[in-house]
Amino acid sequence: MPSLKEYFHAEIIGDKSKPYSWFKVFRRSRKSRLSNYLFWWRIANSLYHKKGLLKSLSNSIGDGLIQKHNIEIMLGAEIGEGLVIGHGLGVVITKNVQIGKNFVVRQNCTIGTDYKSRDPIIIGDNVNLGAGTCIIGSGIKIGDRVKIGAMSFINKDIPSDSIVYTKKELIVRPR
Repeated sequence: MPSLKEYFHAEIIGDKSKPYSWFKVFRRSRKSRLSNYLFWWRIANSLYHKKGLLKSLSNSIGDGLIQKHNIEIMLGAEIGEGLVIGHGLGVVITKNVQIGKNFVVRQNCTIGTDYKSRDPIIIGDNVNLGAGTCIIGSGIKIGDRVKIGAMSFINKDIPSDSIVYTKKELIVRPR
């Protein structure tokens, strides 16, 4: 599991070829709303695995983030470095999930469990979710390099190197 410094370098500074600086992290996390969210969520998530007062502090930070940003990524979720939240309004992710590196999620996406089993939802590296996508189930496995189109509903496994979308039909008829 990467350190907070590695997460900040990948997600807030953005370019790992540039030298790391705490000054850059603090400056960028204050300028961008989503960088601010990622900064505080990573801190709260790392404190969540501690005991006592630190876990209580993490829950307070997490509750504040939900109120301020309208993004609910539950503490305890395992998300690799390079998380990108594009226009994060309405994003909900359960803690029963294991997500790889370079995950892109857009507004109004939900990743949740149906509580039929305790198996986590496993999402590979370089997965890209379109706006309004729902991934609901237990033990679902989504491979690496998968692109999921907007407004898709996923409740089955998806192999690596796939493009997935839900086909919808618009029907317009006279009254």
